[in-house]
Amino acid sequence: MARKSIKYEVKDKGRDKGKVFVITEMPARQAHAWATQALFAVMNAGVEVPDNIAEMGMAGLAAIGVKALGGIPHHVAAPLLDELFECIQIMPDPKKPEVVRGLIDDDTEEVMTLFKLQREVIGLHVNFSMPEGKSTSGKQPDQMELA
Repeated sequence: MARKSIKYEVKDKGRDKGKVFVITEMPARQAHAWATQALFAVMNAGVEVPDNIAEMGMAGLAAIGVKALGGIPHHVAAPLLDELFECIQIMPDPKKPEVVRGLIDDDTEEVMTLFKLQREVIGLHVNFSMPEGKSTSGKQPDQMELA
């Protein structure tokens, strides 16, 4: 079975309005490594974590709350946050949905777009949309199977 993928269209006012991004989940091994590293960072930051949380991977992160990531020092969190962008591609012309490419810095012009895209990546991995970062294309139609 192919990894899950969603389309996210920016609806907010601003320079990114109307841009469409394709977010694809990490391979299971990469997602496991990411979640494990994030959980260890959260634990090292002093956040109380239930004993079995590491077995739950990204869903475990959701259980303790993504806000717990805010307690991680920036030098530890930055690589984790940057890795989320590897899951995101842009659809330069929504009229040609078959054409997508990796992100470059000039693809996003609003800082808030970056935060929302990161929330969408995490939401895709834990099987729910994050508050205010909800995909705007609808739940079922925007799920695409990519080979």
